[in-house]
Amino acid sequence: MKLRFLGGVGTVTGSRHLLSEGDRRLLVDCGMYQGVKHLRRRNWAPFPVEPGTIDAVVLTHAHIDHSGYLPALVKNGFKGKIYCTKATHDLCKVLLPDAGYLQEEDAKYAFRKGFSKHDHPVPLFTQKDAFEALKHFESVHYHETIEPLKGFEVTFTPAGHILGSSCVHVHHKSSDRTVVFSGDVGRQSDVIMRPPEPIQKADVLVCESTYGDRLHEDSDPEDELGDIIRKTASRGGIVLMPAFAVGRAQMLLYLVHRLMAQQKIPKMPVYLNSPMAIRATEIFVRHHKEHKLDQAQCELIDDNTEYVRTVDESIELNAKRYPCIIVSASGMASGGRVLHHLKTLLPNTRNSIVFAGFQAPGTRGDSLVNGADSVKIHGEYWPVNAEIYNIGSLSAHGDYREILDWLGHGSLRPDKVYISHGESLASDMMRKRIRDRFGWDTEVPDLFEEVDV
Repeated sequence: MKLRFLGGVGTVTGSRHLLSEGDRRLLVDCGMYQGVKHLRRRNWAPFPVEPGTIDAVVLTHAHIDHSGYLPALVKNGFKGKIYCTKATHDLCKVLLPDAGYLQEEDAKYAFRKGFSKHDHPVPLFTQKDAFEALKHFESVHYHETIEPLKGFEVTFTPAGHILGSSCVHVHHKSSDRTVVFSGDVGRQSDVIMRPPEPIQKADVLVCESTYGDRLHEDSDPEDELGDIIRKTASRGGIVLMPAFAVGRAQMLLYLVHRLMAQQKIPKMPVYLNSPMAIRATEIFVRHHKEHKLDQAQCELIDDNTEYVRTVDESIELNAKRYPCIIVSASGMASGGRVLHHLKTLLPNTRNSIVFAGFQAPGTRGDSLVNGADSVKIHGEYWPVNAEIYNIGSLSAHGDYREILDWLGHGSLRPDKVYISHGESLASDMMRKRIRDRFGWDTEVPDLFEEVDV
Protein backbone atom coordinates (compact mmCIF):
# COMPACT_ATOMS: atom_id res chain seq x y z
CA MET A 1 0.00 0.00 0.00
CA LYS A 2 1.21 3.49 -0.89
CA LEU A 3 0.36 6.93 0.48
CA ARG A 4 0.73 10.06 -1.64
CA PHE A 5 0.41 13.61 -0.32
CA LEU A 6 -1.60 15.54 -2.89
CA GLY A 7 -2.30 18.63 -0.75
CA GLY A 8 -2.25 20.15 2.71
CA VAL A 9 1.57 20.15 2.75
CA GLY A 10 3.28 23.37 3.85
CA THR A 11 -0.12 25.01 4.20
CA VAL A 12 -3.36 24.66 6.16
CA THR A 13 -5.57 24.32 3.08
CA GLY A 14 -6.12 21.93 0.21
CA SER A 15 -6.02 18.72 2.27
CA ARG A 16 -5.83 15.66 -0.03
CA HIS A 17 -4.23 12.26 0.67
CA LEU A 18 -4.26 9.25 -1.64
CA LEU A 19 -3.97 5.63 -0.52
CA SER A 20 -3.44 3.08 -3.26
CA GLU A 21 -2.63 -0.52 -4.00
CA GLY A 22 -2.18 -1.42 -7.64
CA ASP A 23 -5.05 0.21 -9.51
CA ARG A 24 -7.23 0.67 -6.40
CA ARG A 25 -7.32 4.23 -5.08
CA LEU A 26 -8.89 5.77 -1.98
CA LEU A 27 -8.79 9.56 -1.53
CA VAL A 28 -8.91 10.92 2.02
CA ASP A 29 -10.25 14.50 1.89
CA CYS A 30 -10.60 16.60 -1.23
CA GLY A 31 -10.11 20.20 -0.17
CA MET A 32 -9.83 23.50 -1.96
CA TYR A 33 -6.80 25.72 -1.55
CA GLN A 34 -7.47 29.07 0.13
CA GLY A 35 -5.35 32.06 1.16
CA VAL A 36 -2.55 33.57 -0.90
CA LYS A 37 -2.89 33.74 -4.68
CA HIS A 38 -0.25 31.16 -5.56
CA LEU A 39 -2.13 28.62 -3.40
CA ARG A 40 -5.53 29.47 -4.87
CA ARG A 41 -4.09 28.93 -8.35
CA ARG A 42 -3.52 25.28 -7.47
CA ASN A 43 -7.28 24.77 -7.58
CA TRP A 44 -7.13 25.41 -11.32
CA ALA A 45 -4.32 22.95 -12.04
CA PRO A 46 -5.33 19.50 -13.28
CA PHE A 47 -5.92 17.19 -10.32
CA PRO A 48 -2.66 15.27 -9.66
CA VAL A 49 -4.45 11.96 -10.29
CA GLU A 50 -7.01 11.37 -13.02
CA PRO A 51 -10.33 11.73 -11.09
CA GLY A 52 -11.93 8.84 -12.97
CA THR A 53 -9.30 6.43 -11.59
CA ILE A 54 -10.20 7.16 -7.94
CA ASP A 55 -12.54 4.49 -6.55
CA ALA A 56 -13.87 6.27 -3.45
CA VAL A 57 -13.42 9.34 -1.23
CA VAL A 58 -13.68 9.57 2.56
CA LEU A 59 -13.95 12.91 4.39
CA THR A 60 -12.64 13.86 7.80
CA HIS A 61 -15.05 16.82 7.99
CA ALA A 62 -17.04 19.37 6.03
CA HIS A 63 -14.84 22.48 6.02
CA ILE A 64 -14.12 23.66 2.48
CA ASP A 65 -10.35 23.15 2.82
CA HIS A 66 -11.14 19.45 3.23
CA SER A 67 -14.25 18.99 1.05
CA GLY A 68 -14.49 21.96 -1.30
CA TYR A 69 -12.86 20.46 -4.40
CA LEU A 70 -15.35 17.58 -4.58
CA PRO A 71 -17.67 19.26 -7.13
CA ALA A 72 -14.69 19.82 -9.44
CA LEU A 73 -13.55 16.21 -8.90
CA VAL A 74 -16.98 14.90 -9.95
CA LYS A 75 -17.17 17.40 -12.81
CA ASN A 76 -13.84 16.06 -14.09
CA GLY A 77 -14.75 12.38 -14.06
CA PHE A 78 -14.95 10.92 -10.51
CA LYS A 79 -17.77 8.38 -10.41
CA GLY A 80 -17.36 6.66 -7.02
CA LYS A 81 -18.93 7.12 -3.59
CA ILE A 82 -18.05 9.79 -1.02
CA TYR A 83 -18.23 8.55 2.59
CA CYS A 84 -18.51 10.67 5.73
CA THR A 85 -20.40 10.97 9.02
CA LYS A 86 -24.06 11.97 9.00
CA ALA A 87 -23.42 15.48 10.34
CA THR A 88 -20.65 16.03 7.78
CA HIS A 89 -23.07 14.98 5.04
CA ASP A 90 -25.70 17.44 6.29
CA LEU A 91 -23.15 20.26 6.43
CA CYS A 92 -21.80 19.50 2.96
CA LYS A 93 -25.36 19.88 1.64
CA VAL A 94 -25.01 23.51 2.74
CA LEU A 95 -21.32 24.24 2.17
CA LEU A 96 -20.77 22.79 -1.30
CA PRO A 97 -23.68 24.51 -3.12
CA ASP A 98 -22.75 27.74 -1.38
CA ALA A 99 -19.16 27.35 -2.58
CA GLY A 100 -20.47 26.81 -6.11
CA TYR A 101 -22.65 29.90 -5.86
CA LEU A 102 -19.67 31.98 -4.67
CA GLN A 103 -17.56 30.66 -7.54
CA GLU A 104 -20.22 31.76 -10.01
CA GLU A 105 -20.67 35.18 -8.38
CA ASP A 106 -16.90 35.78 -8.24
CA ALA A 107 -16.62 34.96 -11.94
CA LYS A 108 -19.47 37.38 -12.79
CA TYR A 109 -18.00 40.11 -10.61
CA ALA A 110 -14.53 39.66 -12.11
CA PHE A 111 -16.06 39.96 -15.58
CA ARG A 112 -18.00 43.13 -14.72
CA LYS A 113 -15.05 44.82 -13.02
CA GLY A 114 -12.35 43.52 -15.34
CA PHE A 115 -10.36 41.88 -12.51
CA SER A 116 -9.61 38.71 -14.46
CA LYS A 117 -6.89 38.30 -17.04
CA HIS A 118 -9.39 36.13 -18.97
CA ASP A 119 -11.91 37.72 -21.33
CA HIS A 120 -14.67 35.52 -19.96
CA PRO A 121 -13.78 34.23 -16.47
CA VAL A 122 -15.50 30.98 -15.56
CA PRO A 123 -16.09 29.41 -12.13
CA LEU A 124 -14.06 26.44 -10.98
CA PHE A 125 -17.43 24.72 -10.48
CA THR A 126 -21.07 25.75 -10.23
CA GLN A 127 -23.97 25.16 -7.86
CA LYS A 128 -25.20 22.54 -10.30
CA ASP A 129 -21.83 20.76 -10.07
CA ALA A 130 -22.09 20.81 -6.27
CA PHE A 131 -25.56 19.25 -6.30
CA GLU A 132 -24.25 16.60 -8.68
CA ALA A 133 -21.40 15.82 -6.27
CA LEU A 134 -23.86 15.44 -3.38
CA LYS A 135 -25.52 12.55 -5.24
CA HIS A 136 -22.31 10.58 -4.59
CA PHE A 137 -22.47 10.96 -0.79
CA GLU A 138 -23.15 8.11 1.61
CA SER A 139 -23.19 8.80 5.36
CA VAL A 140 -22.14 6.43 8.14
CA HIS A 141 -22.15 6.38 11.93
CA TYR A 142 -19.12 6.92 14.14
CA HIS A 143 -17.35 3.60 14.89
CA GLU A 144 -19.16 1.85 12.03
CA THR A 145 -16.74 -0.04 9.79
CA ILE A 146 -17.31 0.13 6.03
CA GLU A 147 -15.40 -1.20 3.02
CA PRO A 148 -15.52 1.59 0.42
CA LEU A 149 -13.42 -0.50 -1.95
CA LYS A 150 -12.21 -4.06 -1.80
CA GLY A 151 -9.45 -4.57 0.74
CA PHE A 152 -9.79 -1.18 2.49
CA GLU A 153 -11.82 -0.98 5.70
CA VAL A 154 -12.66 2.51 7.05
CA THR A 155 -13.84 3.63 10.48
CA PHE A 156 -14.61 7.16 11.73
CA THR A 157 -13.96 8.32 15.32
CA PRO A 158 -14.82 11.76 16.80
CA ALA A 159 -12.15 14.44 16.32
CA GLY A 160 -13.85 17.23 18.31
CA HIS A 161 -13.11 19.96 15.73
CA ILE A 162 -16.59 20.74 14.39
CA LEU A 163 -19.89 18.91 14.12
CA GLY A 164 -19.29 15.58 12.38
CA SER A 165 -15.50 15.89 12.34
CA SER A 166 -13.57 12.63 12.43
CA CYS A 167 -10.30 10.85 12.49
CA VAL A 168 -10.34 8.42 9.57
CA HIS A 169 -8.93 4.94 10.25
CA VAL A 170 -8.07 2.94 7.12
CA HIS A 171 -7.22 -0.74 7.60
CA HIS A 172 -5.59 -2.45 4.64
CA LYS A 173 -6.67 -6.07 4.97
CA SER A 174 -4.03 -7.86 2.93
CA SER A 175 -1.09 -6.19 4.73
CA ASP A 176 -2.91 -5.86 8.07
CA ARG A 177 -1.68 -2.25 8.26
CA THR A 178 -3.73 0.67 9.60
CA VAL A 179 -3.26 4.29 8.54
CA VAL A 180 -5.01 6.95 10.64
CA PHE A 181 -5.65 10.48 9.38
CA SER A 182 -6.22 12.90 12.24
CA GLY A 183 -8.12 15.44 10.15
CA ASP A 184 -8.39 18.65 12.16
CA VAL A 185 -8.10 17.92 15.89
CA GLY A 186 -10.32 19.81 18.33
CA ARG A 187 -9.72 21.22 21.78
CA GLN A 188 -9.65 19.37 25.08
CA SER A 189 -11.96 21.96 26.66
CA ASP A 190 -13.91 23.54 23.81
CA VAL A 191 -16.95 25.59 24.79
CA ILE A 192 -19.24 23.47 22.62
CA MET A 193 -17.54 20.42 21.12
CA ARG A 194 -16.60 17.33 23.10
CA PRO A 195 -12.86 16.50 23.19
CA PRO A 196 -11.38 14.30 20.45
CA GLU A 197 -11.47 10.57 21.10
CA PRO A 198 -7.98 9.11 21.70
CA ILE A 199 -6.49 6.91 18.98
CA GLN A 200 -5.76 3.39 20.16
CA LYS A 201 -3.92 1.91 17.17
CA ALA A 202 -2.14 3.09 14.04
CA ASP A 203 0.81 1.71 12.13
CA VAL A 204 1.06 5.03 10.29
CA LEU A 205 -0.37 8.34 11.53
CA VAL A 206 -0.97 11.46 9.43
CA CYS A 207 -1.32 14.31 11.94
CA GLU A 208 -2.31 17.95 11.48
CA SER A 209 -0.07 20.78 12.72
CA THR A 210 -2.02 24.04 12.42
CA TYR A 211 -0.74 25.18 15.81
CA GLY A 212 2.46 23.15 15.78
CA ASP A 213 4.55 26.19 16.67
CA ARG A 214 2.34 27.94 19.23
CA LEU A 215 0.05 27.65 22.21
CA HIS A 216 -3.35 29.22 22.67
CA GLU A 217 -3.58 32.17 25.02
CA ASP A 218 -4.21 31.19 28.61
CA SER A 219 -7.23 33.42 29.01
CA ASP A 220 -10.98 33.11 29.36
CA PRO A 221 -12.41 33.81 25.88
CA GLU A 222 -15.81 34.68 27.33
CA ASP A 223 -14.32 37.37 29.59
CA GLU A 224 -12.21 38.70 26.72
CA LEU A 225 -15.18 38.83 24.38
CA GLY A 226 -17.30 40.53 27.06
CA ASP A 227 -14.67 43.26 27.56
CA ILE A 228 -14.52 43.98 23.82
CA ILE A 229 -18.31 44.18 23.47
CA ARG A 230 -18.75 46.44 26.51
CA LYS A 231 -16.01 48.81 25.38
CA THR A 232 -17.34 48.99 21.83
CA ALA A 233 -20.97 49.49 22.91
CA SER A 234 -19.97 52.27 25.33
CA ARG A 235 -18.69 54.36 22.41
CA GLY A 236 -21.69 53.59 20.22
CA GLY A 237 -19.86 51.15 17.97
CA ILE A 238 -20.72 47.90 16.20
CA VAL A 239 -18.94 44.59 16.85
CA LEU A 240 -18.36 42.54 13.70
CA MET A 241 -17.27 38.94 14.08
CA PRO A 242 -16.05 37.26 10.88
CA ALA A 243 -16.70 33.59 11.62
CA PHE A 244 -16.60 30.24 9.92
CA ALA A 245 -20.19 29.33 9.13
CA VAL A 246 -19.73 25.92 10.74
CA GLY A 247 -18.58 25.76 14.35
CA ARG A 248 -17.25 29.21 15.21
CA ALA A 249 -20.45 31.08 14.28
CA GLN A 250 -22.52 28.89 16.62
CA MET A 251 -19.97 29.15 19.43
CA LEU A 252 -19.77 32.95 19.19
CA LEU A 253 -23.55 33.27 19.22
CA TYR A 254 -23.77 31.04 22.29
CA LEU A 255 -21.13 33.07 24.16
CA VAL A 256 -22.78 36.39 23.25
CA HIS A 257 -26.22 35.27 24.41
CA ARG A 258 -24.81 33.74 27.59
CA LEU A 259 -23.05 37.03 28.37
CA MET A 260 -26.34 38.86 27.87
CA ALA A 261 -28.28 36.38 29.99
CA GLN A 262 -25.75 36.89 32.79
CA GLN A 263 -26.01 40.67 32.32
CA LYS A 264 -22.28 40.94 31.63
CA ILE A 265 -22.89 42.91 28.44
CA PRO A 266 -25.75 45.26 27.56
CA LYS A 267 -28.69 43.90 25.63
CA MET A 268 -28.43 44.75 21.94
CA PRO A 269 -29.50 43.22 18.63
CA VAL A 270 -27.50 40.19 17.45
CA TYR A 271 -27.50 39.42 13.73
CA LEU A 272 -26.31 36.32 11.91
CA ASN A 273 -25.69 37.44 8.34
CA SER A 274 -24.77 34.33 6.41
CA PRO A 275 -27.36 32.06 4.77
CA MET A 276 -24.86 29.23 5.06
CA ALA A 277 -24.26 29.85 8.78
CA ILE A 278 -28.02 30.06 9.38
CA ARG A 279 -28.54 26.63 7.84
CA ALA A 280 -25.47 25.30 9.67
CA THR A 281 -26.96 26.58 12.95
CA GLU A 282 -30.18 24.71 12.22
CA ILE A 283 -28.13 21.54 11.62
CA PHE A 284 -26.19 22.24 14.82
CA VAL A 285 -29.47 22.33 16.79
CA ARG A 286 -30.70 19.13 15.11
CA HIS A 287 -27.48 17.26 15.98
CA HIS A 288 -27.30 18.56 19.56
CA LYS A 289 -26.53 15.08 20.94
CA GLU A 290 -23.09 15.29 19.26
CA HIS A 291 -21.94 18.34 21.24
CA LYS A 292 -22.10 19.71 24.77
CA LEU A 293 -25.13 21.99 24.45
CA ASP A 294 -28.56 20.66 25.33
CA GLN A 295 -31.79 21.59 23.58
CA ALA A 296 -32.44 24.59 25.82
CA GLN A 297 -28.96 26.00 25.25
CA CYS A 298 -29.37 25.57 21.50
CA GLU A 299 -32.67 27.43 21.69
CA LEU A 300 -30.86 30.29 23.48
CA ILE A 301 -28.97 30.79 20.22
CA ASP A 302 -31.92 30.19 17.91
CA ASP A 303 -34.53 32.32 19.71
CA ASN A 304 -32.40 35.41 20.34
CA THR A 305 -30.59 35.80 17.02
CA GLU A 306 -31.98 37.78 14.10
CA TYR A 307 -31.27 35.80 10.94
CA VAL A 308 -30.38 37.93 7.93
CA ARG A 309 -31.41 35.82 4.94
CA THR A 310 -31.79 38.05 1.89
CA VAL A 311 -29.41 40.37 0.07
CA ASP A 312 -31.74 43.32 0.73
CA GLU A 313 -31.71 42.57 4.47
CA SER A 314 -27.91 42.38 4.36
CA ILE A 315 -27.72 45.78 2.63
CA GLU A 316 -30.08 47.23 5.26
CA LEU A 317 -27.80 45.90 7.99
CA ASN A 318 -24.94 47.99 6.63
CA ALA A 319 -26.99 51.10 7.42
CA LYS A 320 -27.18 50.35 11.16
CA ARG A 321 -25.67 53.10 13.29
CA TYR A 322 -26.45 51.89 16.83
CA PRO A 323 -24.58 49.31 18.92
CA CYS A 324 -25.19 45.78 17.72
CA ILE A 325 -23.32 42.55 17.08
CA ILE A 326 -22.97 41.06 13.60
CA VAL A 327 -21.67 37.54 13.01
CA SER A 328 -20.95 36.92 9.33
CA ALA A 329 -18.91 34.54 7.18
CA SER A 330 -16.17 33.99 6.19
CA GLY A 331 -13.93 33.47 9.20
CA MET A 332 -10.76 34.71 7.49
CA ALA A 333 -12.59 37.53 5.65
CA SER A 334 -11.74 35.85 2.36
CA GLY A 335 -15.22 36.17 0.84
CA GLY A 336 -18.94 36.35 1.50
CA ARG A 337 -21.17 39.03 3.02
CA VAL A 338 -18.65 39.94 5.72
CA LEU A 339 -16.66 41.86 3.09
CA HIS A 340 -19.47 44.39 2.65
CA HIS A 341 -19.63 44.88 6.43
CA LEU A 342 -15.87 45.39 6.56
CA LYS A 343 -16.06 48.13 3.94
CA THR A 344 -18.67 49.91 6.06
CA LEU A 345 -17.18 49.35 9.51
CA LEU A 346 -13.38 49.37 9.12
CA PRO A 347 -13.02 53.15 8.55
CA ASN A 348 -14.79 54.07 11.81
CA THR A 349 -12.85 54.11 15.09
CA ARG A 350 -15.96 53.32 17.13
CA ASN A 351 -16.24 49.81 15.71
CA SER A 352 -14.47 46.56 16.57
CA ILE A 353 -13.65 43.57 14.37
CA VAL A 354 -13.21 40.32 16.31
CA PHE A 355 -11.59 37.27 14.69
CA ALA A 356 -11.83 33.88 16.35
CA GLY A 357 -8.81 31.69 15.69
CA PHE A 358 -6.24 30.90 13.03
CA GLN A 359 -5.88 33.27 10.06
CA ALA A 360 -4.09 31.68 7.11
CA PRO A 361 -1.23 33.71 5.62
CA GLY A 362 -2.38 35.80 2.70
CA THR A 363 -5.98 36.19 3.87
CA ARG A 364 -7.51 39.54 4.79
CA GLY A 365 -7.94 38.22 8.32
CA ASP A 366 -4.20 37.63 8.55
CA SER A 367 -3.49 41.16 7.26
CA LEU A 368 -5.91 42.74 9.71
CA VAL A 369 -4.74 40.94 12.84
CA ASN A 370 -1.15 41.75 11.92
CA GLY A 371 -1.78 45.50 11.87
CA ALA A 372 -2.48 46.40 8.24
CA ASP A 373 -3.29 50.11 7.72
CA SER A 374 -5.60 49.25 4.83
CA VAL A 375 -6.98 46.16 3.11
CA LYS A 376 -8.07 45.52 -0.45
CA ILE A 377 -11.72 44.54 -0.87
CA HIS A 378 -13.45 44.27 -4.25
CA GLY A 379 -10.60 46.02 -6.02
CA GLU A 380 -10.34 49.02 -3.67
CA TYR A 381 -8.29 49.75 -0.55
CA TRP A 382 -10.17 50.51 2.67
CA PRO A 383 -8.58 52.22 5.70
CA VAL A 384 -8.38 50.28 8.96
CA ASN A 385 -9.45 52.57 11.78
CA ALA A 386 -11.63 50.14 13.75
CA GLU A 387 -10.10 48.15 16.60
CA ILE A 388 -8.98 44.67 15.50
CA TYR A 389 -8.89 41.66 17.81
CA ASN A 390 -8.08 37.99 17.43
CA ILE A 391 -9.18 35.81 20.33
CA GLY A 392 -6.87 32.85 19.75
CA SER A 393 -8.38 30.85 22.59
CA LEU A 394 -11.58 30.60 20.52
CA SER A 395 -9.83 28.46 17.91
CA ALA A 396 -11.37 25.10 17.02
CA HIS A 397 -7.89 23.58 16.59
CA GLY A 398 -5.95 22.07 19.44
CA ASP A 399 -2.56 23.70 19.99
CA TYR A 400 0.58 21.59 20.03
CA ARG A 401 0.32 20.82 23.74
CA GLU A 402 -3.29 19.67 23.41
CA ILE A 403 -2.46 17.49 20.41
CA LEU A 404 0.52 15.94 22.17
CA ASP A 405 -1.63 15.20 25.23
CA TRP A 406 -4.30 13.71 22.98
CA LEU A 407 -1.76 11.46 21.24
CA GLY A 408 -0.58 10.29 24.65
CA HIS A 409 -4.06 9.43 25.94
CA GLY A 410 -4.46 6.27 23.84
CA SER A 411 -2.29 3.20 23.33
CA LEU A 412 -0.80 4.58 20.14
CA ARG A 413 2.62 3.30 19.02
CA PRO A 414 2.95 4.07 15.28
CA ASP A 415 5.86 2.95 13.13
CA LYS A 416 5.75 6.27 11.30
CA VAL A 417 4.15 9.70 11.68
CA TYR A 418 3.69 12.18 8.82
CA ILE A 419 2.94 15.80 9.65
CA SER A 420 0.46 17.66 7.44
CA HIS A 421 -1.94 20.61 7.41
CA GLY A 422 0.38 23.31 8.73
CA GLU A 423 2.60 26.13 7.59
CA SER A 424 6.17 24.91 7.06
CA LEU A 425 7.53 26.13 10.41
CA ALA A 426 4.53 24.83 12.36
CA SER A 427 4.81 21.40 10.74
CA ASP A 428 8.52 21.10 11.43
CA MET A 429 8.05 22.18 15.06
CA MET A 430 5.31 19.58 15.50
CA ARG A 431 7.62 16.96 13.99
CA LYS A 432 10.30 17.75 16.56
CA ARG A 433 7.86 17.83 19.46
CA ILE A 434 6.34 14.43 18.61
CA ARG A 435 9.81 12.92 18.15
CA ASP A 436 11.12 14.37 21.41
CA ARG A 437 8.10 13.42 23.52
CA PHE A 438 7.31 9.96 22.15
CA GLY A 439 10.43 8.90 20.24
CA TRP A 440 8.32 8.12 17.16
CA ASP A 441 9.81 8.27 13.66
CA THR A 442 8.28 11.52 12.42
CA GLU A 443 8.62 13.31 9.10
CA VAL A 444 7.20 16.26 7.15
CA PRO A 445 6.53 15.05 3.59
CA ASP A 446 6.94 17.04 0.40
CA LEU A 447 4.00 17.90 -1.82
CA PHE A 448 3.21 14.97 -4.16
CA GLU A 449 5.65 12.70 -2.34
CA GLU A 450 4.66 9.03 -2.34
CA VAL A 451 5.67 6.64 0.45
CA ASP A 452 5.22 2.95 1.23
CA VAL A 453 3.04 2.24 4.26
